[in-house]
Amino acid sequence: MSFARDFPQYWTLTKPRVVALIVFTALVGMFLAVPGLPPLRQTVFGLLGIWLAAASAAAINHLIDQRIDKVMARTMDRPLATGALKPAQVLAFAVFLGVLSMAILIALVNPLTAALTFASLIGYAVIYTGWLKRATPQNIVIGGIAGAAPPLLGWAAVTNMAGPWDWAHALLLVLIIFVWTPPHFWALAIFRRDDYARALVPMLPVTHGVQYTRWQILFYTVLLCVVTLLPVIVGMSGLFYLGGAVVLGLVFLWYAWRLLDPPDEFFAMRVFNYSVVYLMALFAFLLVDHWLMPWLQPGAVMEFVPVT
Repeated sequence: MSFARDFPQYWTLTKPRVVALIVFTALVGMFLAVPGLPPLRQTVFGLLGIWLAAASAAAINHLIDQRIDKVMARTMDRPLATGALKPAQVLAFAVFLGVLSMAILIALVNPLTAALTFASLIGYAVIYTGWLKRATPQNIVIGGIAGAAPPLLGWAAVTNMAGPWDWAHALLLVLIIFVWTPPHFWALAIFRRDDYARALVPMLPVTHGVQYTRWQILFYTVLLCVVTLLPVIVGMSGLFYLGGAVVLGLVFLWYAWRLLDPPDEFFAMRVFNYSVVYLMALFAFLLVDHWLMPWLQPGAVMEFVPVT
């Protein structure tokens, strides 16, 4: 079996839609880290390394979850579940992507970004997928820190965390994604709860019931709306972002409140789909507020930050 012929299967292993959101939030972290444009080399190779690491983690997720994937309707058409690829092929592919990612980040970006990216890879692919997912209904809360790391990785790629506020501001972006993750994923878990029960995965709707999970989604959505105001409070973002965050948050709150007594079974998936749009739009507002809007002012000049 040739790689070229099986390319669609390998591409599926990388979870391209999920990884695209990861790379986008890392890119926003890069732009927020510096005035003007971030250094070109660190931006290009940083995004490439982060993408490869996320793709590697996704492939490992397929490998560890192959038993679960075979019994869940949502995942039974994945390459390992169907037998289109063998475990040895997936393992080799994941290791290749991971090693290439680390080589690029160490050689062409900086060792700190490589270390943080590797920690994120291990956190998602091994700690969350291999242990937490099967160990506790709070799996997505605890394991969410690994999935929330991309803005920090992007920030580190262009600054090496050398500024006095770099860690604080980057971790604030991480906090936003961390708090966003439970309502995002639990909405999907409600819709797919029978799948998770059949696969013996202790997701919150399976262990504590759907109504309890709905209230947890509302609680975390309220918390998310508060957390998304912090960039304005600390002076990291301005009124443009504030307006966008408030509108997006109010809509999310409406979805979470409506989910307590949904009009139909599919409403949980509508909440899940909105949560994806919400995060993309929120980070887009961060980007516009921080970078694009100043250049619309008369006399503004764009600058590249010197590569260090």
